[in-house]
Amino acid sequence: MTQTVEFILDVGAPNGYLAWYPLHDLIARTGAELVVTPVFLGGMHKLTGNAPPMHRDAEVKGKVEYAELEFHRFIARHGLTHFRMHPDLPFNSILPQRCLVAADSEQERQTMADALLRAIWESNIDCRDPDAVRACLDEAGFDGLALIARTQDDAIKQTLADNTSRAVERGAFGIPTFFVGDEMWFGKERLEQVERYLDCGKA
Repeated sequence: MTQTVEFILDVGAPNGYLAWYPLHDLIARTGAELVVTPVFLGGMHKLTGNAPPMHRDAEVKGKVEYAELEFHRFIARHGLTHFRMHPDLPFNSILPQRCLVAADSEQERQTMADALLRAIWESNIDCRDPDAVRACLDEAGFDGLALIARTQDDAIKQTLADNTSRAVERGAFGIPTFFVGDEMWFGKERLEQVERYLDCGKA
């Protein structure tokens, strides 16, 4: 039976971008199915009391510097040479997240996520700007104007809110989070553990 890896994703999180490509390599190696669940990281932080690490750990001597070291080690290990830290981080990502919710299929959602992640973390577009998001979606083959319009639908807004609250209820508190059934892993560094679980069924 094919196993499913659920990726709890907000494209406004840099670690979401960094996990995206190694995760696809994992999916290819294991034959698992990938499902993307869009959530709003700002809402997740509010529900859990979490905060961006550069703020949360600012007063802990050496911790932010070490996190940056590990961040760059991960980039080098996986050859993520197109990544550029966004100068406006942290920023509100609710617009692209609602676009992901509005996708008509899982495949469309993943294609859209790929386009948005590249635009935000390689080209550093302002994902709060509807024109910038629309241009990204148009370039990826979507009807950007229609998708932007759908982000104002109450049903789309509610689905994103529900996705976020359900993820928190299941134990999620940040991005990236992965679920295989009821088993949860947090952090891009946990991908090897996810793969081991897929291979042998042990967390």
